[in-house]
Amino acid sequence: MVDTVSPKPTACLALADGTVFYGHGFGATGRCVAELCFNTAMTGYQEIMTDPSYAGQVVTFTFPHIGNTGVTPEDDETADPVAAGMVVKWDPTLASNWRATEELKSWLTRTGRIAVGGIDTRRLTRAIRQQGAPHVAMEHNPEGNFDLEALVAAARAWPGLEGMDLAKDVTCAQSYRWDEMRWAWPDGYSRQEDPKHKVVAIDYGAKRNILRCLASAGCDVTVLPATATSEEVLAHNPDGVFLSNGPGDPAATGEYAVPMIKDILDKTDLPVFGICLGHQMLALALGAKTTKMNHGHHGANHPVKEHGTGKVEITSMNHGFAVDAQTLPEGVEETHVSLFDGSNCGIRMKDRPVYSVQHHPEASPGPQDSFYLFERFADAMSARKA
Repeated sequence: MVDTVSPKPTACLALADGTVFYGHGFGATGRCVAELCFNTAMTGYQEIMTDPSYAGQVVTFTFPHIGNTGVTPEDDETADPVAAGMVVKWDPTLASNWRATEELKSWLTRTGRIAVGGIDTRRLTRAIRQQGAPHVAMEHNPEGNFDLEALVAAARAWPGLEGMDLAKDVTCAQSYRWDEMRWAWPDGYSRQEDPKHKVVAIDYGAKRNILRCLASAGCDVTVLPATATSEEVLAHNPDGVFLSNGPGDPAATGEYAVPMIKDILDKTDLPVFGICLGHQMLALALGAKTTKMNHGHHGANHPVKEHGTGKVEITSMNHGFAVDAQTLPEGVEETHVSLFDGSNCGIRMKDRPVYSVQHHPEASPGPQDSFYLFERFADAMSARKA
């Protein structure tokens, strides 16, 4: 099946089932192989592309106006794009935004990321929803010469995210301190100069805005690599431990992360807070299981209900694995649930300040309905000190 959108396409997207989409390439040239997902957010394409949780994935943007606000270093969630590639409906127009410092096309070229425009993203999104997130090979060749058999073969040969530990590829190389707070008009980013709590954040692929939210909640944050041991964590004498977002299969990362978390829970009464992969790591450490989703949740409009209050929050999400709520052990309860499909979005220990959520309360991009979770973490540390 071939979808031709141009007399002379310069990019090609080949799915493992043999479906081929042609389009207009921009950004870097070359080939990438990854899992294909779609994101429904209407803003924040730069934050999405630089979110370490997208390692090993090509992102299809369902919103057509991608690139129209350009890029700015202030919006990077990590130093460079981590997502393997970008698929869009329309070729990016020139940037029109007072904060822009660079065009999307030149940014992708400079950072080595392949993108393709002119794709029927509605049709592609339907295929992902109906058949599950496919393995794909994407190539940008200005000459328009493509070896379709080789592309399809590369997509079929890619092993997939199940069993992949990608946190080790995106985590920090060494520990560091963080004191930058959330962006605010008109000063931009300011520094936390009077922190109340010492927090150790485990970096499985942490977004910068999560660290900013911790700082804005009054935390002095020390970030440690994903492979940090419980001894290394406790050496900092923290008031609380944070488990970050990240990419890949939680079961694979859990081989070294779960023993550390278990040790922290066994040896201390510290408050623990996890987001996304950190949520899945905590669930595994408590005895639950995770499962691969059909096409995951990727967007900034996901309704999540908190059981305790009945409140519905509109949240940002990015995950392809989920905690199986049916496997939660005694003493652990579900706190949040997705109103889209009923999947688990939060857990907590009933007798301790240990909790986590699947969605992203730091947003970036997305609504800020769930920022209270950072304040709840700070309150738990205050209560422990008292």
